[in-house]
Amino acid sequence: MSRSCLYCGLNCPPLIARLLLAALLLSMALAVSAAGDDADSLNFSDLPRDELLSYPAWFNEPFLDLRADLEEAREAGKGLILYFGQKRCAYCHQLMDVNFGSETDIVEYTRRHFDITPIDIWGVAEVTDLRGRTMTERGFALRERADFTPTLIFYDERGNEVLRLRGYYPPYQFRAALEYVADEHYQRESFRDYLARGDNRMVFDAADLNDQPFFQPPPFNLDRSRLPAERPLAVFFEQGDCHPCDVLHGQVLQEQAIATDFAGFDSVQLDMWSQTPLVTPSGERTTARDWAAELGLFYAPALLFFDERGREIIRIDSVVGFYRLHNVLNYISSHAYREEPSYQRWRLSRGF
Repeated sequence: MSRSCLYCGLNCPPLIARLLLAALLLSMALAVSAAGDDADSLNFSDLPRDELLSYPAWFNEPFLDLRADLEEAREAGKGLILYFGQKRCAYCHQLMDVNFGSETDIVEYTRRHFDITPIDIWGVAEVTDLRGRTMTERGFALRERADFTPTLIFYDERGNEVLRLRGYYPPYQFRAALEYVADEHYQRESFRDYLARGDNRMVFDAADLNDQPFFQPPPFNLDRSRLPAERPLAVFFEQGDCHPCDVLHGQVLQEQAIATDFAGFDSVQLDMWSQTPLVTPSGERTTARDWAAELGLFYAPALLFFDERGREIIRIDSVVGFYRLHNVLNYISSHAYREEPSYQRWRLSRGF
């Protein structure tokens, strides 16, 4: 005999209904666990650390011949990860202390499926890339646009880049990235779709999003391709029931210096899963969901910055705190991007 199922609302047989309900309870438990991971991993100061970072003993020795590293990984049946970091980077410390520290299952899984080669983005040691070209670590990091550390680039056994993580991600998303590459889901779907499917994503009302006084209301005509705007544009891609979004609004955006910086921008907030119509900075008509997919966004909140003519300047699509966001806003509001399109090079010229 069938009855209405609490999970899907259809008339399912009792056994199926119980199995679906069990799946729902499991997904809720995983969501609670992930929220706990986020809570532990998001609450840290992102100011540069006094203590220098040391790599785990199981990282590759930095001989910096990536062809040899790839061959060694291939012979062991593993993939290769390039880790771009800085010795005083708070986000790099967080990756080592939390993801590769307290999360022992992540360490075990990573070691089983990957070898990791560290690159110091300010280093002057020579590195030979996968095509045999030699340059300094710093030059290599600049070429790979490792603006936000840690940046991790995942390669398959043939040396093809299959995923890139820019910045620090909490254990839940980081664990998913490892599984996405190790199980070769990249051959079938984007990481965005893989994450959304694993999250069993629900639809939230716009009321679930955090508001800010500097957000401009709809309709969202962001077109700058025909008539240049007077100010840079900041687009906040967010979602409901999002703890990292709550942290951004409840802590980082409460800082007066940050609020003052955003006063000089045109700023809009979009639900990255909604069908909200908009016109992009390049003049294309689309929806928030389709634009986020086109941009390859999978983490919320993601902040994308565009210049007066609609060209993307830089994006922050990972955990961000006051220090990092303030530096990015300074780079944009000072119009430094006009003379120096590389954020990393600009930081180097300023000595931080």
